[in-house]
Amino acid sequence: MLIKDENGKIDILSLSFDELCEQITALGEKKFRASQIYEWLHVRQVDDFDKMTNLSIQFRGRLREVFCLKSLFIVKRLESAADNTLKYLYRLPDGNHVEAVVMDYNHGTTICISTQVGCKMGCNFCASTIAGFRRDLLPSEMLLEIYTAARDSGRRISGAVLMGIGEPLDNYDNVVCFLGLLSDEKGMNMSLRHVSLSTCGIVPRIRELASLGLGLTLSISLHATNNETRSSIMPINKRYDIDELLDACKYYFAKTGRRISFEYALIDGVNDSRENALELKRLLGGFVCHINIIPVNKIKERSYTSNRKNAQKFRALLEEMGLNATVRRTLGADINAACGQLRREYEI
Repeated sequence: MLIKDENGKIDILSLSFDELCEQITALGEKKFRASQIYEWLHVRQVDDFDKMTNLSIQFRGRLREVFCLKSLFIVKRLESAADNTLKYLYRLPDGNHVEAVVMDYNHGTTICISTQVGCKMGCNFCASTIAGFRRDLLPSEMLLEIYTAARDSGRRISGAVLMGIGEPLDNYDNVVCFLGLLSDEKGMNMSLRHVSLSTCGIVPRIRELASLGLGLTLSISLHATNNETRSSIMPINKRYDIDELLDACKYYFAKTGRRISFEYALIDGVNDSRENALELKRLLGGFVCHINIIPVNKIKERSYTSNRKNAQKFRALLEEMGLNATVRRTLGADINAACGQLRREYEI
């Protein structure tokens, strides 16, 4: 994706390999130079042109004249004493802030990244939306959330979750470009089967994403079993209701064959009754899916509460009804690893 900064320099990290080849050959250089640069950027993940030591000093100078190579500054780094989860607060080149969380699992290390600075969606239980929306993240900035964490932590990151600050499908073009760069075999080469994208339910974009056949896991933030409740906590439901959303999910499964995960933030007294479980059975019975029950995170601006004991009871109800459900494992609880809280506290 051809993106220029305020000085007219091209954002080199947002370029696909073919786009980089075009730019480098336009400078009068051989195509193999583009391969060298792409490896430095996306395999070795350097943050300075001067670290590209197999390029001449003169050529590195020319690259600095034409391109910008962005970097993120780690403002705060928290490490959980319980499970080694890492939480980062990054400062972007324009002074805005986003968060990322690195989590270790038995199958490898996964990073949860942000896709926007803030969020427009206005979900009542979410800390990300409280500080307001500033702008979309660029493909380069999403990549840098991963590259910076990998460099700082020394961990090999093998999976990614687009579930941090922001709504990924509200930043559709930049996110699709990012996914292409992330999975490029000449670069980081992360399998998109190890990538999960979480959306509150922008129906047209779900259908567009399905048509791309990327193979990633789609996670739907459902959080309610009827339109009245969902609209009260998730304004997006007033535009695309549950029936429209589930139709899009069925289309996604038909096009990709990928099982969909439905996220269900359990809120005491709002969506945790046996009647709610029965409504979930009606909605999702026969659907090839997984229900991920999430005890809602406590934030000071909201009165919503939840706990793991109630979540386990609700899971048992769903399993009695033949639904595949688990309670999300809590990682980084001692460092408030839920996205949005650190940025909001820092900027207040």
